[in-house]
Amino acid sequence: MTPRPASGRAAAADRLARADRSRTFPPLPARPGARGLFAESWWGSAWLDALETTALDSARLARGRTYARDGHVDTINVAPGRIVATVRGSRPRPYSAEIRLRTLTEQEWDGLLGSIAADPGRLTELLAKKLPHALAEDEVRLLPGPGDLVPRCSCPDHGRPCKHAAALCFQMARLLDADPFVLLLMRGRGERELLDDLSRRNTAHTARETRVHTHAPAATRPPRHRRGPEAGGETRDAVTAPSAPADLGVAPGDPEAPGAPPVGGVPAKAALADRPRPPLPPPLPAPARPGSPPALPDGDGLPFDPAALEFLTADAAARAHACVSAAASTGHGAGRPPVHSPFPALPPWEDAIRLAATAHPTAGLTSATRALYRDLAAATGRTTTDVARSVAAWRQGGPEGLALLDAPWDPPAGDFDRARSALLAADLPALRPRHNHLTDADRGIQLRFGHDNRWYPYESEPGTEDWWPTGPADPDPVGALTTLLAR
Repeated sequence: MTPRPASGRAAAADRLARADRSRTFPPLPARPGARGLFAESWWGSAWLDALETTALDSARLARGRTYARDGHVDTINVAPGRIVATVRGSRPRPYSAEIRLRTLTEQEWDGLLGSIAADPGRLTELLAKKLPHALAEDEVRLLPGPGDLVPRCSCPDHGRPCKHAAALCFQMARLLDADPFVLLLMRGRGERELLDDLSRRNTAHTARETRVHTHAPAATRPPRHRRGPEAGGETRDAVTAPSAPADLGVAPGDPEAPGAPPVGGVPAKAALADRPRPPLPPPLPAPARPGSPPALPDGDGLPFDPAALEFLTADAAARAHACVSAAASTGHGAGRPPVHSPFPALPPWEDAIRLAATAHPTAGLTSATRALYRDLAAATGRTTTDVARSVAAWRQGGPEGLALLDAPWDPPAGDFDRARSALLAADLPALRPRHNHLTDADRGIQLRFGHDNRWYPYESEPGTEDWWPTGPADPDPVGALTTLLAR
């Protein structure tokens, strides 16, 4: 028999439950120079006690504490039984650190939640983001003890824990200080799930107490007080005998209960009717620069390349920042002009060069950029030298700089012709014109005139004709050549 598919409501509830059992926290701010206890709450200190009593090397713990204080721990993900984060060490690519903790059984959860629901004080403290001391003394051990925290890390250090896993534990103490529900999530239950369960248990507990009170003999129930009128219109407290037992078929507060106040509401027609709405507030200002994506650790068997994902994430952030900045510069409101994308469609080769030039804006060739250039060369049928030269051209002038790299053109008479006279008047070397180039091959210097009326400096080893873009473009040929000669 084919099982019936889950309804839309059940599927949505399942998605909420899965999301409730996984929380991701952004990197905590660094605290350089901080001294004293790392955790501020008693439960955060108890978490670190479990780490320190198990650690085999106090030096690794000290390094982990320093890593945590200096902000080396990136985004932290907490799920039942495990905590995962990337930790930046001495190498360029971070390591993946993990802490495992046993989850509670269903029987243990039943006992723990029952004790919380039965004591209003415990529930009040928990809702105030404080962990009641009594929970640490119950039979169900909520806080970890010696040996309960199991560290793992992708680094070559086999310490238990290594400094990366220790740094993650120290940062977790700060998260626990702010929200003890994180500890409950590590033990197996999400905050929404816990509060729903506690609400049901609290309602059932209250109902049981109400039934016991209702069935109690009249002589054992306390008298009820009412306000009665006196002479002069004043009121006094009047003590009345307990009334007869109420009908147990009607719950207190039920709309059908005699004397219950009518429930107010708004007709659906009135709630859905059109009405004037205030204008939307102006958008927030764009940040000064796009954000940087977190560095991802290497891993075996991943369905993607971490470096490529970082690369594309940085580009997406830069494009989004440019689009938001362009939209903000035109103002807001119904009458603003349409905003054109600052990133027009480009052929694959040009877009690949744009990505390489903007996602890694440094000019130096590192091992990461060399690997990137090799991959781009293999994907586009070019050489790594072609890729590196094209990246330099894009950094120099964007699409126009890349176009000037391989496509000479014949500029009309005017600025190009007057440039040679300006160079001679400034007592600069005489350059030979050819197409849009002014060249001195013996010195290895060249200026290229662009369609945007700017001059792009190039240099080469004398006599090799191996020209490379060098320095920024300049609308003044004298300024462009002077900068080139000063290198």
